Amino acid sequence: MKDKKYYIYEMKMGVLNVVSLLLFFLMIVLTFFLYQKRILTNWDYPVGLLFILMIPYLVLHEVLHSIAYVLLGADYKNITYGAHLEKGVLCCLCKQNITKTNILISLLTPFFFLGVVTYFLGVVLDSPILIALSIVNISGCAGDIIMFLDFLFLKKFQYSEFDNPTAFALQGSEDFSKKKLFGLQYVESCKSLKIKDLQKVSISKTSVICFLIILLIGGLWMFL
Repeated sequence: MKDKKYYIYEMKMGVLNVVSLLLFFLMIVLTFFLYQKRILTNWDYPVGLLFILMIPYLVLHEVLHSIAYVLLGADYKNITYGAHLEKGVLCCLCKQNITKTNILISLLTPFFFLGVVTYFLGVVLDSPILIALSIVNISGCAGDIIMFLDFLFLKKFQYSEFDNPTAFALQGSEDFSKKKLFGLQYVESCKSLKIKDLQKVSISKTSVICFLIILLIGGLWMFL
């Protein structure tokens, strides 16, 4: 039997950004037609509140990933959270092997609850804030959607993350390095993953500055 290896992949951030923008504009167009131009032309609603709510909403996106990981068999002690906006990501990393079913469901959990369900509630309740937050989340799910579609057609494997917030590993006896995966760049294969001491939450200085700027803009907008 062929020995199992870890095949490490990184996200192609250029592709991810393009897909994210496409999702954003697709949802804007959908909203435009659903609301017959009203919601996109009427700015008489709290835009400042949207900025303030955006941060906890995006954090909730990562929390939902972790909840799905744990419910489907992962150990919470092996899950870490991070904000690395200089790399273009907020992340929830599951630093242990998990099944294909686990990662597929975990990838779609925030998309479904914070994207689809929230958008539906926003339409039903006529809430521009909920609709805007759902659009932001759906746009931010670009990487999750890319990975889901790529993994869906792969055969048996186990998935793991390590200390790189834009990378992950697939473990299996099949040679995944020969697979052409959209939006993903094969890096290398190895027998084991090098995982440093687990820091539960890591936030870069750039991320802190960005969060403060977003909160400042939101706060000023609400009082102008």
